[in-house]
Amino acid sequence: MKESDYAHEYVLIWPDNELAYAVFSRLSTQWRVGAGGPTGLDYTAVLAYMRTLRLPREQADELFSDIQTMEAEALAVMAEGADKAK
Repeated sequence: MKESDYAHEYVLIWPDNELAYAVFSRLSTQWRVGAGGPTGLDYTAVLAYMRTLRLPREQADELFSDIQTMEAEALAVMAEGADKAK
């Protein structure tokens, strides 16, 4: 994906989602890629980064769940883009 693919879109991040979005964005270089394309985030890297945030356990669990939700949607969008490219 290139910035120009979504430069025309405006997205508002709700305050409750700002941390999850910031962490997900920060992890943009931590995708595992196989022969068929992206397979998901490297959870070792995700959890290592999250430890640096020193969040209470409940908040960390919620953040990890939010990141997994964004990961699943990102994978779906990337797969859709790959299908269109064929």
